Amino acid sequence: MISFLKKIKERRRPRCAALVAAAGSSSRMGGVNKLLELLDGVPVLVRTLTALEQAALVDEIVIAAREEDLVEISRLCHTYGISKCTKVIRGGGSRAHSVLLAALEVSPETELLAVQDGARPLVTPALIDAVIAAAERCGAAAPAVPVKDTVKVAGDGGVVEETLDRSTLRAVQTPQVFERDLLKAALQQAVEEQLPVTDDCSAVERLGKVVYLIEGDEENLKITTPVDLILAEAILQAREERL
Repeated sequence: MISFLKKIKERRRPRCAALVAAAGSSSRMGGVNKLLELLDGVPVLVRTLTALEQAALVDEIVIAAREEDLVEISRLCHTYGISKCTKVIRGGGSRAHSVLLAALEVSPETELLAVQDGARPLVTPALIDAVIAAAERCGAAAPAVPVKDTVKVAGDGGVVEETLDRSTLRAVQTPQVFERDLLKAALQQAVEEQLPVTDDCSAVERLGKVVYLIEGDEENLKITTPVDLILAEAILQAREERL
């Protein structure tokens, strides 16, 4: 009886597809593809995909990648057992376009879309599931952490124009999770109007929709420069020592 009720509950939860943004140019990595760089012996992208694979609330993974990486990423999914990955597709000319193309490829019954940076290899399955659960309740959710540094608005010549109130600032991470139709509409507008959105929350906010933030993870850093790889290696080592 308990097993039967558990199956009913699982069927009722909304199906969630993870859209992995992996089509960036890695321009600040000195000419190498950061997603294929090794992090403690495992490619950065594979660590990201493994977390999504292990997240209980992720049902499907679609990866948007550069055309020259399609075969290699497909091979990595097979090698590392990323069984939830249903498609690896060619990305678009912008991040918003790439995510939109991935959103169009998910299963028809999908209700939630979780957008994940391919270059956040330290994201945990627990955080992924927490954001998905939040989005199920409110329609749009993302993890965020307080900003530690003082942030200033600079004008021409580096002149300080304003100092922002740090207590109200948050650094937003991924996954960012949304109701399927909401995200598709937001990205469609961003692509058609060539809006300068820097993340998917920004696109949704432009539609006047509310995005709710939940507590993120300080270790969920994004690999952008070679220094970030060094930090990520140190975090992995610390995690192993805590086990």
